[in-house]
Amino acid sequence: MKKLTLLLAVLLAGMMAFGQDMKTYQYAERDTLNLYLDFYTPEQVNDSTICLVYVFGGGFIGGHRDGKWEKAYFEQLVKEGFMVASIDYRLGLKGAKNLGIFNTEPLEKAVYMATEDAISAIAYLLEHAKELKVNKDYIVMIGSSAGAITSLQTDYTLCNGYLNSNILPNDFRLAGVVSYAGAIFSHEGKIQYRNHEPAPTMMYHGMRDNLVSYKGISFMNVGFYGTDALVKRFVKYQYPYFARRFEDYGHSVAVAGPLTVDDLLWFCRHYIYNKEKIQVDGTYTNLDPTTMPPYDYFTPGDLYK
Repeated sequence: MKKLTLLLAVLLAGMMAFGQDMKTYQYAERDTLNLYLDFYTPEQVNDSTICLVYVFGGGFIGGHRDGKWEKAYFEQLVKEGFMVASIDYRLGLKGAKNLGIFNTEPLEKAVYMATEDAISAIAYLLEHAKELKVNKDYIVMIGSSAGAITSLQTDYTLCNGYLNSNILPNDFRLAGVVSYAGAIFSHEGKIQYRNHEPAPTMMYHGMRDNLVSYKGISFMNVGFYGTDALVKRFVKYQYPYFARRFEDYGHSVAVAGPLTVDDLLWFCRHYIYNKEKIQVDGTYTNLDPTTMPPYDYFTPGDLYK
């Protein structure tokens, strides 16, 4: 994780654009808005190929499914043998102001909108599984920042039967969830997976993150629970997880995906293919925080003025 900004710049400069292995599909229509996904396919596909449903970041106010950074990352993932479905979703915090623990309604709405869209994207993949060669048992949600929130929230929703989860088969389960600086929103108190246990979950978070709180924040029954709070629940109930905490980083860990592909491969091998019920946790010391990019220190007040 050292020299994160420099390594990401070198990585992007060294990547070449995608060729012929991507197709775009419309997966849903919301009012006057059409939602699309870009589907990337590796050279070789078999019954054990994992499909990563990728959700981009951007604070629920911006971002793109096909941004330059994302495309470079997808090329890495496809070279490692993953399918990637990069999805659109509605950006529900455009124009939002003064978000906080006493004004959570806009955040709740945005998270739920994005989660509904993610579930619809999964439904599309299942409906077209034969032609896309997607194995329903190997679908993994992965996201950065707002996309990580959406990924975690999607699994939470499926485990509790919330929102539009009923459009999926009753026996459907995500094979895994990968979160880079994510959290789960709840207005029912502490996180509870009521109907079945969560998918094996891989979590990365900067311990100085003030945009998506590493520890989480809560008041009465309303809470926004970050990696530290989620791990405590996973430990208590013995759910399988893989966590990496970074002491000197803030929100920049959200873009650490390209630097952690080896960890992702390890996670998939042990948690998804081997179905190991293990808990892996580590805390790391990194760069001098003064060398980090400005957004490392962003708070909600910087984005939602």
